Amino acid sequence: MKLTILGGGGFRVPLVHRALAGDPLITEVVLYDEDPLRLRVVAAVLAGSGAAGPAVRLADGLDDAVRGADFVFSAIRVGGTAGRVRDERLPLTEGVLGQETVGAGGVLYGLRTLPVAVQIAERVRALAPDAWVINFTNPAGMVTEAMSRVLGERVIGICDSPVGLVRRAARAAGADPDAPDFGYDYVGLNHLGWLRRLTAAGRDLLPGLLADPVALGGFEEGRLFGAEWLAALGSLPNEYLHYYYFRRETLAAVQAARSTRGEFLDLQQSAFFAAADRDPSRAYELWQGARREREETYGADSRAASGGWQRDPHDLDGGGYDRVALALMRAIARDERTVLILNVRAGGALPFLDADAVVEVPCAVDASGARPVPVAAPDEHQAGLMLAVKSVERAAIEAAATGSRRAALRALALHPLVDSPAAASRILDAAGW
Repeated sequence: MKLTILGGGGFRVPLVHRALAGDPLITEVVLYDEDPLRLRVVAAVLAGSGAAGPAVRLADGLDDAVRGADFVFSAIRVGGTAGRVRDERLPLTEGVLGQETVGAGGVLYGLRTLPVAVQIAERVRALAPDAWVINFTNPAGMVTEAMSRVLGERVIGICDSPVGLVRRAARAAGADPDAPDFGYDYVGLNHLGWLRRLTAAGRDLLPGLLADPVALGGFEEGRLFGAEWLAALGSLPNEYLHYYYFRRETLAAVQAARSTRGEFLDLQQSAFFAAADRDPSRAYELWQGARREREETYGADSRAASGGWQRDPHDLDGGGYDRVALALMRAIARDERTVLILNVRAGGALPFLDADAVVEVPCAVDASGARPVPVAAPDEHQAGLMLAVKSVERAAIEAAATGSRRAALRALALHPLVDSPAAASRILDAAGW
């Protein structure tokens, strides 16, 4: 089977390639990236990794990459890290939080990315109509919904954040997340979800975990949100909800930092790609060091806002984009039923959203694709925030498709983290809308 990775010069490509080693599912990996330097360096990283993964080919263009593919990973970054720097800095000039996928920064990133993602969907439909598109591209929920308007259920969005939350919470509660009797209940949108139940042998362990400050202090989300707030909330939020619940503290931490996350990554990745291109024999070694630094510094603003602390090895044990993607491909290609938290059309899973709204929920996956499994109804707070952010996503999709300034203004101004239509208008002006 052929796997195409769009954004083949991306940082996570070696992880995906390594995950495929020893499994005959994929026989060819085709990489495509508009930046030849990034593509050249990632090819050198793969060559130096020693992983016995499938054969790798560099595509000549988008059509060459997707033609005849069985699976297409879309992991693009339109505008590169320099675009992320602008997305995060422009809102900060208005005193509004800028972040890659959340708030004004996420809307700006989406407005720039959606037209390209839709174009990719159209080329896949034309050249590989039987392919399954697995969307890594952020903002993942918004991008997956826009692509689904072209590809229907053959596009599935993935994120390792909810899987990592489930696994960390399970360990903190004394459960084995890989045990056959382990279960959970999770609902939300991408980067906006809640873990509401955690079961082992039929017993819900979450209430006990939420009542145990010591156990909560032993993993990342517990330290981020604090025992008092988690006990009041009655659920475990996705780490990205820290931007919503502790907006004031996080904004202050971002404003006080020497650089934004985008600026840090822009400098770090530029240095890595330049060094690896100068000495391809060290590309894999350099990539390992850069990836470790990237993971250790992830979420630095939120950690600073919650008292300042370093990530430990358990915090770094997420679901892994690579592992989630491989599990998804295996289930589809081999008709091996599994359950994964994915971004898919809601169908009838959440009655307060229409069937075409892309949500992030546990899904049953087999050869026919991914379908939401029944989940408990969200409470009023969860449903209200989901509806508010879904209206933002859909306004952004409309703006990207039509060029409508009015829709773009709605997308920015209606976001819960943007407190002024006037500020939203000025941000749009600065971004070139």
